[in-house]
Amino acid sequence: MNARRVCACLAMTAGLAAQACFSSEKEAVVSSTSQARLGPVVTTATGELQGLQQDALHVFKGIPYAAPPVGPLRWKPPVPRQPWSGRLQASQFGPACIQPPTRVANLYTQDITPTSEDCLSLNVWAPAEASRAPVFIWIHGGALVKGASKESLYDGAQLARRGIIVVSINYRMGVLGYLAHPELSRESAQGVSGNYGLLDQIAALQWVRANIGAFGGDPSNVTIAGESAGALSVMYLMAAPQARGLFAKAIAQSAYMISTPELKEARFGERPSQESGARLAGALHARNIAVLRGANAQELTEAAAAMGFAPFATIDGHVLPRQLVDVFERGEQAPVPLLAGFNSGEIRSLTFLAPPPPATAEKYEAVIRERYGDLADEFLRLYPSTNMQESVFATARDALYGWTAERLVRNQEAIGQPSYLYLFDHGYPAADAAGLHAFHASELPYVFGTAHRTPALWPRIPTDAAEARMSEAMLNYWASFARTGEPRAKGEADWSRYGTTSSYMHFDDVPRISRRLMPGMFELHEEAVRRRRANAETPWNWNAGLLSPTLKK
Repeated sequence: MNARRVCACLAMTAGLAAQACFSSEKEAVVSSTSQARLGPVVTTATGELQGLQQDALHVFKGIPYAAPPVGPLRWKPPVPRQPWSGRLQASQFGPACIQPPTRVANLYTQDITPTSEDCLSLNVWAPAEASRAPVFIWIHGGALVKGASKESLYDGAQLARRGIIVVSINYRMGVLGYLAHPELSRESAQGVSGNYGLLDQIAALQWVRANIGAFGGDPSNVTIAGESAGALSVMYLMAAPQARGLFAKAIAQSAYMISTPELKEARFGERPSQESGARLAGALHARNIAVLRGANAQELTEAAAAMGFAPFATIDGHVLPRQLVDVFERGEQAPVPLLAGFNSGEIRSLTFLAPPPPATAEKYEAVIRERYGDLADEFLRLYPSTNMQESVFATARDALYGWTAERLVRNQEAIGQPSYLYLFDHGYPAADAAGLHAFHASELPYVFGTAHRTPALWPRIPTDAAEARMSEAMLNYWASFARTGEPRAKGEADWSRYGTTSSYMHFDDVPRISRRLMPGMFELHEEAVRRRRANAETPWNWNAGLLSPTLKK
């Protein structure tokens, strides 16, 4: 990237004079004379929308749910969209939010251009005859850095054909979604900053509450769902007081309950979010927020990423009152039924999260004994030196995803809410041949019925009866949970709640109910996190196993 170009844009004067740095708002308003050629029409609080007829579904794409967060609205909580005149054509996905370009293609890469700072839109798939139908809101993943609701894996048609309304949303990411800064906090009536992407998600839920009835949906029966950073967002929403009452159920696929930066205090090995934001502004030679608001959004995003800006929500005492682990432990989270789980091969496609194993088994065991002390024997039982690579992968998987999934269902059960745990352990020839058995996000084509719409480098899923059965089962379990809070699939195993028997669904060659997932796994990582929390200077995230700090009693 051209550094001079970035600095020139950062030096621009803020405000409406900096039109060149912002994407202009574009609306496709159609006249009534073309109505016969277009699809269904609904009336929302901000105006009429015309969508598409897709078999027995009504599909609406690119619906704006908030005003464009550009110019003086950059790094502001989302504000309501002004009503439009005429009829807005909702037949094309809206732009993805600004994000860094992909430099090297990977399993997850697909073309989601165009991107724009004017990106706060959502999409709706609704049965044509829907009336008080359950609503399923999907929050995309991508590390709060990348992704979009338009990704082909997230097509909602197959879920909607099971009698539910599917909504997918965009939200601000990266530095545009999660920058905290002292000047921004001073602008806020609550004295906080940094959670703009999360506030976008809350605004989308509020839009659904106000408008989904026009599409045939039941605003009192909403399920929020997401995978990876989308599942992290689900936990944020469950912890956020402002989101309370906007959803009735939650699904968290491959969530990670890691330590999170706080607004003004240095805790758990993290700088205060405000301090990190101020350091970033200084590195970009921006003397104030006005300069940053005048910057080109794309170049600012790329520059921040290149300087190591890591977007996470901020514990600010307002939007997020405390660390997620504390919220859920204290029973302060949303009291809703929960479905949560993870994949057996999470780290096989995320190898950067795992360190290389040492040269010998003796060195591996020595490091573990040094780091885990009295917990080392149990660690080595679960992650032995006999196959160090597999143990390293499994350690990172369990410390991030396995522990989180089981903690979530335990915490929900503790407040009396039915909760359902799963392990996705399903492989197929192309994935297994590539060493990617049940890799991160590999459940998504089954949950959405989009095996034919995977990205270019995704291992091809066979079009045979076994794969069709697995997808049909997962579609039905997820749709049933959205409908009733109980995952059921005709002809498949009854999915028992976690309850007192520690039941979970094992998605292997077929769905099978089992008990006690990986005995000892949860207890080991729970104790490791407990010790880190007591230290107050140590984070808990992917620094487990060989990367762990020394754990003191």
